[in-house]
Amino acid sequence: MTIAVERLGLTAFEPTWRAMQALTRERGPGDPDRLWLLEHHPVYTLGLAGKPGHVLDPGAIPIVKTDRGGQVTYHGPGQVVAYVLLDLRRCGYGVKELVRRLEQGIIDTLADFRIAAARRAGMPGVYVGEAKIAAVGLRVSRGCTYHGIALNVDMDLKPFDGINPCGYAGLETTSMAALGARDSIAAVQERLESRLIAALAAHP
Repeated sequence: MTIAVERLGLTAFEPTWRAMQALTRERGPGDPDRLWLLEHHPVYTLGLAGKPGHVLDPGAIPIVKTDRGGQVTYHGPGQVVAYVLLDLRRCGYGVKELVRRLEQGIIDTLADFRIAAARRAGMPGVYVGEAKIAAVGLRVSRGCTYHGIALNVDMDLKPFDGINPCGYAGLETTSMAALGARDSIAAVQERLESRLIAALAAHP
């Protein structure tokens, strides 16, 4: 599997989302798969099934209704976002397996920074103990995926108090920095890139 990697820096959510939609709508069978690595300006995003009641106190942070799966989450500076724009028909596996591989890429990345993380049954994402450190949300259109994962690296976690993260009241969130790993965003992006590509390309 060949994946073209693009580092987009700090971006606004909505134009990035629209760019993913356009790329997916216009891509042909020979177009390359892509991995976009970036950070977002502060924003709450609601998935297709997102219930407005899970937004408790957004304050001045904008809320964007999106076309991904899942409920509500927060993006902000200090969080590494990885958007995966894949043609699943070429990958040889389906959406559930893709989610598992994305989670594994995060778990392997965190292990490189000496953080032991795991999945929780029925709750997509990655957790350290009872606290969520990474969220997963995808969209599939014409056999191709977009959206992806968000890993809390070194960010202000207070905005998570304004929502029920991923639809779970009282769900604790954490970050790599809060767990003692104070590495740069660039270092985490580099490691996550390597681990994700390995997980995505592994034989089914």
